[in-house]
Amino acid sequence: MAAPVAGVTVRPDVRLENAPMSPVSCETCGAAVEARKSSWEQTSIQWHAADTERCLERRAAMPPRIEGMLFAGCVSLRQALAKAVERGDLPVLTDD
Repeated sequence: MAAPVAGVTVRPDVRLENAPMSPVSCETCGAAVEARKSSWEQTSIQWHAADTERCLERRAAMPPRIEGMLFAGCVSLRQALAKAVERGDLPVLTDD
């Protein structure tokens, strides 16, 4: 149920209830993430703490002990996500 906030009605965010994240594992290092494709162009990824250490590309890109650095992404994981979409394990949520 929407609740009024300063004269504006705010709709609750139920995206994860309607379309939960799906597990995807990298075929190179075995790092597991939770992913959700809201569209063909947009992918949300939730990393687990142990898997951030397991990802070879992430470790190579980030010097030790530097928190909060930008990580552009893992090519191997991107390929695993594409394969998960092809298999139907990671649905693409579209309005069409």
